[in-house]
Amino acid sequence: MATTFMQMAEEARAVVPVISAAEAHQRLQQNPTTLVIDVRDAADIAATGTIPGAKTISLGSLTYKADQEVPEDWRDPVLQDRARPIITTCILGPMGALGGKLLHDMGFTNVSILEGGVQAWIKAGYPTEQPNKSQEG
Repeated sequence: MATTFMQMAEEARAVVPVISAAEAHQRLQQNPTTLVIDVRDAADIAATGTIPGAKTISLGSLTYKADQEVPEDWRDPVLQDRARPIITTCILGPMGALGGKLLHDMGFTNVSILEGGVQAWIKAGYPTEQPNKSQEG
């Protein structure tokens, strides 16, 4: 039987810790090296903004940008430390969950998924911003 998108997201959430917007905000305040990765495409992020300081790496390109075995110019330098604290997100959470599981499967050891995505972040009253060119992956 085929696996659905939502089944894959639930499987990811069963493997990778899920945190609230308040917990994500607290982690970002306590540890400035925490990396937020928004896995949406640039057009989707432009419509809503993202968490301040988030690195935008689409889910499709995360696959190779996090790989240390591809040519160096394909990699993203922020993803070379597999122990760095990372929070993955999207607009509502399922794609962020897939991104978190992808990183987990690739050997990243400190990954969390933002429950409810950027919408939960906004609902909790936290600010968003439009990514600048240095944040786009």
